[in-house]
Amino acid sequence: MKLIITDIKDFNVPVEGEHKIISPQRDIHHCSGGFGCCVRTPGKCVIHDGYESTGSDLGKCTELILVSRCCYGSVSPFVKTVQDRAISYIHPDFVIRKGEMRHKRRYRNVIGLSFHLYGENITDTEKRTARTIAEANADNYDGFVKDVRFYGSIEELEGLVL
Repeated sequence: MKLIITDIKDFNVPVEGEHKIISPQRDIHHCSGGFGCCVRTPGKCVIHDGYESTGSDLGKCTELILVSRCCYGSVSPFVKTVQDRAISYIHPDFVIRKGEMRHKRRYRNVIGLSFHLYGENITDTEKRTARTIAEANADNYDGFVKDVRFYGSIEELEGLVL
């Protein structure tokens, strides 16, 4: 399954195959950082606002696609908040991966991560930052970077098929 997280409320980019789209359809609360999602309700956020299943959704996907306005080389606040709320995807225990301490996987799936960032005048520095962040996200998810692309505007996404 493809899990698409986007800050575009009326997201209408065609998607091939089984997928779920998470977009700003209602207010989202920020992660409280209490790790209740890791120990009290494993795989599910303890905050009930319609976005509490994002961690378990990650556990069902093979591809995570972030479609977002580029904000200083990263994703928009909405997309980042959804990612933060998905912390229940990982296990609270640690392992050493690539010589660094990382959280252990909670699920068996391997995620291919794609970034599709749009915005006027995205600089080369922002592009390098986005690629670095994509790699860091992939390391944290114990997955891999599939694609990082940039678009000058939302309208440029019209020819895209995910």
